[in-house]
Formats: sequence, C-alpha cells, structure tokens
Amino acid sequence: MREIGVDEAGKGPVIGSLFVAGVLTFEGLEKIGVKDSKKLRPSMREHMAELIEDATEIHVVEMTANEIDEGRKSQTLNEIMVDLFSEVVVRFQPDKAFVDAADVNQERFATKIRAHYEKKVKGEIDIISEWKADDRYPIVSAASIVAKVHRDRSIKQLAIDIGAEIGSGYPSDARTIRFLKGLVKEKGDDLPTYIRQSWKTVEKLISREKA
Repeated sequence: MREIGVDEAGKGPVIGSLFVAGVLTFEGLEKIGVKDSKKLRPSMREHMAELIEDATEIHVVEMTANEIDEGRKSQTLNEIMVDLFSEVVVRFQPDKAFVDAADVNQERFATKIRAHYEKKVKGEIDIISEWKADDRYPIVSAASIVAKVHRDRSIKQLAIDIGAEIGSGYPSDARTIRFLKGLVKEKGDDLPTYIRQSWKTVEKLISREKA
C-alpha cells in the first residue's frame, strides 16, 4: 500500500516562502525517531531530513511571498493551502495520504483535497486529515521535518542575500518586526517581493509610518 504524509512550514510568517512537503512511507521510518519538527533542534532536523531524503521519495512545493500575495487576490489562504497540498498528493498518487489539516475544519480540508485529486487523477484516495497529525503519525512528522528544513534554509539564504538580520520571519519574532519597521521606514509601501504585503502585520506598519 502506497502511503504518504504531507505537512507545511511557513504558513504564518510575514517574510519568505511557504513550503509543503510530501514523504512516501518507508521501512525504518520509526527507528529514525521522527517527531513534530517544532520539537527538534535545528541540527537534529537537518540530520533527520537527510536520512529521510536518502531513504525515500519526497516532493517539496515552494510558494514565494510574492506568489502568496498574488494568490490572495482571488483566494483565501486556506484555499491556497488546499491547492498546494493537492499538488503534492497528485504528484505521488498514493492509496492513502495523511495530512496535517491546514484548516479550522479538518474534514473540510480532506474533502477539498480529495475532490482535487479525483478530478486530476480520475481515481479514489483515502485521506486522513487531522490537526497535529505531525504528532500522531510518523510519516507526517517526516514531512513536517522536510518542509521545515527547506523553509529554514530558505530564510538563512535570504538573510545572507540581503545582508540583514531578519529573524525567523514570523510576526511574533522581535527581530523580524525590528527589521520590518526599518524596511517600512526606508521604503514605505514599496517593499521587496520577499515580504508578504497582504499580511496585516505589514499593513499596520505601513499605516503607522504614514500617520
């Protein structure tokens, strides 16, 4: 039976890309000791991601900040998440997919992904959609780790490219907010494409700067 796990990293940040990763189940997965990526040190996540990627098939989809902003002109963020998760599931064409629900209604999330899949593939699929699936299912933990590592690498490279301390990119990070305030002060609403300008965090900072 062909089974996969799917999870995302970077849904909430105001800076940088969103990543959705799919991982095909494999023998020896549980021996690696995978768990929700947020509960692992960065070095351990990197190590586990290498083990996972060497052992099985993975697929990672990246959506940039600018693409997210463009997408939100016609879709909700939840609809975007359905599209991205569906893209990964269609790529694998598994018998069963375990997904970390990126919707307040976990059943609705599964129903929408299933509808996308059946339209694209013309076949049936079993989808288990649960909140905190990365805590319950090792294969979703593996997907969480792969997605998080890709997100972390992307943010590190972005910081190097722009030559600034940008923090994690999340609105709750004081380093990120400090960077954003300086950027808005310098550029106003003419912000770089790596900033998610459709986020309320950015809209508020721009409004305050103009006041």
